[in-house]
Amino acid sequence: MAIESFAPAKINLTLHVTGRRADGYHLLDSLVVFADVGDLVRAELADDLTLEITGPMAAGLTAGPDNLVMKAARMIGVRGARLVLEKHLPLASGIGGGSSDAAATLRALARLTGQPLPEMSATVALGADVPVCLDPRPQRMRGVGERLDPVACLPRFWMVLVNPRVDVPTPAVFRTLDRRDGAPMPDPLPAFRDLASLAVFLATQRNDLAAPALRIAPVIGEVLAALSSASGCRLARMSGSGATCFGLFDSKAQADAARARIAVMEPAWWVQSAAALV
Repeated sequence: MAIESFAPAKINLTLHVTGRRADGYHLLDSLVVFADVGDLVRAELADDLTLEITGPMAAGLTAGPDNLVMKAARMIGVRGARLVLEKHLPLASGIGGGSSDAAATLRALARLTGQPLPEMSATVALGADVPVCLDPRPQRMRGVGERLDPVACLPRFWMVLVNPRVDVPTPAVFRTLDRRDGAPMPDPLPAFRDLASLAVFLATQRNDLAAPALRIAPVIGEVLAALSSASGCRLARMSGSGATCFGLFDSKAQADAARARIAVMEPAWWVQSAAALV
């Protein structure tokens, strides 16, 4: 019997860097949502632990022991499983692809074997975004990624996700960060009656990694301009450490129209419309 587990794209609507621990890990305050586009992990019992990578974004990934999918399998204690990762999200793109794949692997293997999921805080060892990806719903993520609070008051909305297919290494972005002691979001978060009120709030918040990412990859500015100029776009911002950016829209029709327009303008870019999983 094979088990399938969806690995949705993770979108940082905000990303405030609020401090740095003595061990070098940065402290964050981020409002996270997930999209209905992503990768797929399939798992079935086998004599050995193996991984096959397929899909349109498989190039550049290796299926060796250092792959996060394999690390997740070892974390949950599985030694015999055939794993297939169907890769649709661009690599190293600021939307948590590898972390979401690892979380999906943990969920799939827990269902397949009856093993309990690891403690959420323990999965930080796989990556700071893995805990939030274990439960893909709107959450406020703090600390180094281990402090999670569900956010139940988000309205329904749609997104256009755009990646210009440039490499923006996360360590390089953090090295060029201007300051590491930014203010957090308000606590508690306000209630949002619709996307308009959410967008107004988000416009007062930040992604502190956007400026250093723009210095490394100025094309991110072109992506943000393309999204901002799309009809109906409420807000355009970069997600995570980049280079993927998102635009927020009230309707699927608006998002689909913006996706089509940008895809024609920049055929080399990765462009997807998606519903937020709220």
